[in-house]
Amino acid sequence: MDLKINDLSKTYGHQKAVDNISFEVKSGEIVGFLGPNGAGKTTTMKMLTQYIHPDHGSIWYGNSRNQDNVDIRRSIGYLPEHNPLYEEMPVLDYLAFCAQLQGVQTSEIPVKIRDMVRKCGLDEEKHKKIGELSKGYRQRVGLAQAIIHNPKVLILDEPTTGLDPNQIVEIRELIKELGREKTVILSTHILSEVEATCDRILIINKGKIVADGTVSNLRKQTESRQITFARIEGLDSDQIHKALSGIPGVNHVDLINKESNRFEVQSTSDESLNRAIFKLCVQNNLELLEMTPMETKLEDIFRDLTLN
Repeated sequence: MDLKINDLSKTYGHQKAVDNISFEVKSGEIVGFLGPNGAGKTTTMKMLTQYIHPDHGSIWYGNSRNQDNVDIRRSIGYLPEHNPLYEEMPVLDYLAFCAQLQGVQTSEIPVKIRDMVRKCGLDEEKHKKIGELSKGYRQRVGLAQAIIHNPKVLILDEPTTGLDPNQIVEIRELIKELGREKTVILSTHILSEVEATCDRILIINKGKIVADGTVSNLRKQTESRQITFARIEGLDSDQIHKALSGIPGVNHVDLINKESNRFEVQSTSDESLNRAIFKLCVQNNLELLEMTPMETKLEDIFRDLTLN
């Protein structure tokens, strides 16, 4: 099921939590939804799940507009940031209860529960009460309830919170598998998780969408800032520092290691920094022992777009 969001806004008092945002998510696409705390991520997700209503704008679920609609809500799976669970209930009873709430046919519920226990790695803990589980296993139960009714749209707010590295890899693979046939929106502060899991990234800041694209496309938009590490011999470090600083477009040169003459060089020029450093060494008969370009990280892109 495709999602289409047009001019969506939500205000709390005098604060505009979501400010006239628009984007689309296609079926079979996993979209990472990023932003600093208070940027409007959770408010947007709550509107997408019909938990709260927008002040303005529209949400299209396939060909249906965002009206109070039980069928639409049953086509959505939602794992909130603060995973609300009935801690006194055993895991199996809770999953059966969630399946009933979502309208799963009674005859299919045992099969659905077995499938969720297997997919979410709950077999060892399935007979315990939820209150007896670790945080990681509670998160797995939360994910199981979000997908037990086989929703067409899956909205996950911090789905790997509390999981150990092995569990994170398992849940990541599960999300990627689900993303082949569902529309998935994933919010997380673990940026490496986004790179490993998502097809596309949306970044929201102060209620507005400030970036929309693949990681590689977002990197291209920020490639005006180039960073290269270089080891150069043939002159003393002060002379090399001066020469590197004289390259057109270079705005920062830092001596990382004086013994090995290793420098970090930053440039905002459109011209290749690597080529400029190589040309400098050839012209001045210097020995270029290392030249390592540093790829722009998602963390750098995120900071550039949200620190303002």
